[in-house]
Amino acid sequence: MSTSAETGSAPGIGAGGTDAPPPPEQSAETALARTLQKIARGDVLVVVMSFVFAFLIGSVLIVIADQEVRETLGYFIDRPTDALTAIWQSVTQAYGAMFRGAIFDGPGFSRVAEDLREAGGTGTYVLLPALAMGLRPLTETLTVGTPLIIAAAGMAVSFRAGLFNIGGTGQLIVGAMAAGYIGFSVDLPIVLHLVVCLIAGVLAGGLWGGIAGFLKARFGANEVISTIMLNWIATYLLFFALKTAAFTGANQSQPTSPSVGENAALPLLLGTGFRLHAGLFIAAGAAVLLWWLMSRSTIGFHFRAVGSNPRAAQVAGISPARTAFLVLAVAGALVGLAGAVHVLGTERRLTEGVAGNIGFDAITVALLGRSGPVGIVLAGLLFAALSTGGRFMETNQGVPLDLVQVIQVLVVLFIAAPPLVRTLIGLRRIDNPGAGARVRRARRARTGAEKGAVASGAAAVAAEASAASSGTGAGETTAPATTAPDGSVPGPRTGSAYETAQGEPPGPDPAEEPGGSSEPGQDSTDAQEEER
Repeated sequence: MSTSAETGSAPGIGAGGTDAPPPPEQSAETALARTLQKIARGDVLVVVMSFVFAFLIGSVLIVIADQEVRETLGYFIDRPTDALTAIWQSVTQAYGAMFRGAIFDGPGFSRVAEDLREAGGTGTYVLLPALAMGLRPLTETLTVGTPLIIAAAGMAVSFRAGLFNIGGTGQLIVGAMAAGYIGFSVDLPIVLHLVVCLIAGVLAGGLWGGIAGFLKARFGANEVISTIMLNWIATYLLFFALKTAAFTGANQSQPTSPSVGENAALPLLLGTGFRLHAGLFIAAGAAVLLWWLMSRSTIGFHFRAVGSNPRAAQVAGISPARTAFLVLAVAGALVGLAGAVHVLGTERRLTEGVAGNIGFDAITVALLGRSGPVGIVLAGLLFAALSTGGRFMETNQGVPLDLVQVIQVLVVLFIAAPPLVRTLIGLRRIDNPGAGARVRRARRARTGAEKGAVASGAAAVAAEASAASSGTGAGETTAPATTAPDGSVPGPRTGSAYETAQGEPPGPDPAEEPGGSSEPGQDSTDAQEEER
């Protein structure tokens, strides 16, 4: 029996080759390297670095707006330490005030504790009131973030279904109007009254979103345009309602409604000294509902299928038109619930500015949270912290509140472009892992082609020199003279008349063909040039 060595064939090639497959490549990556690579490719790093870059740009704006810093920059060359100290103090004090207004008020905690100790208090009599003072900003952040999280959950439903719902403001207004009207105009038992108000807000928001869904399903109307127009309709409808006796009661001189009844108000969680109310649990329930609806329910599967590929969903028996109506109705119902929670828990009455920026901020929060329940909760709390901390920063440090809006916009801008963030932190190859290898291969191919061209040129020069030394001109070829049938001696066999006389079909001269050459190595050089 012959072996591969006897036959001269390579292992695994030819008859009877049964070699084992080559061993797998040994990866040089360690567990730590793989973990770091996974973190670099994830969304968490992009979100964190987006906030870092946004706050860095905000720091520049703080420095520019600070009069003291501008004065020290006037003599920066003479005394640079003054300018650097002023810049550091301006930025740290501004962001420190933002933290105090959003999370924990350290100076307030210390002040209350010292006052109580001086009055003779000890133990929990000092600790509890001091903690209440220090954690008051956190309770405000949770209060502001509660309707924002609920509304963002509604926006996430439409986004994951492929519909861009811009009607959060209108759906929130009608939900607040329905819940507020029943709250101050109807007298019901304590639990029933609150439940009826919440259901009214859900139904009103679902109806308002369902209008856009019906226009989309029945007439193919663009949901962006229809929801924006419905925002303005709801806004002016509220303005009109607050000028009627049905919504203002006896107080017709001011565009505000009466306060909702005690039975309809959401209970306070920490007493009358804080605004935090039971709507916080409704916000947590909305996040859980979003997870169950989009991940565990059949209707949520239909939503995601239509959002991913409407044509394939239709082939599978899912109606895109019916799904669009249901998506906007469900989204509107959740946003309407946010309006009901806001008016029953925080505002306690209807005003012309009851919606504020919640409707549009919910869009940003849903996008920032990747339309997921955990991401929405975290993004909602972050935006609420920026809002409450920004107000305290404005009153305490004199930094304009508009800076907070700039930071929010920058965060969204960076998160919308993950490759930009990774490029700024030096991880550009994460998004295009083969770019470096392709560049190196192209560079090697170009270098090889250039060397081949040089070698071909040298060979051509050598051939010309050899032809010249033998007495033949470069590029000329001669044939031995023969006697033609008529007795004449023809010239070199380069003409078509000779080939015809010999009975051979005329053909093109290789030296005269397009791209042809009689010089050695020219064909390979052309191929290398084309490849390059």
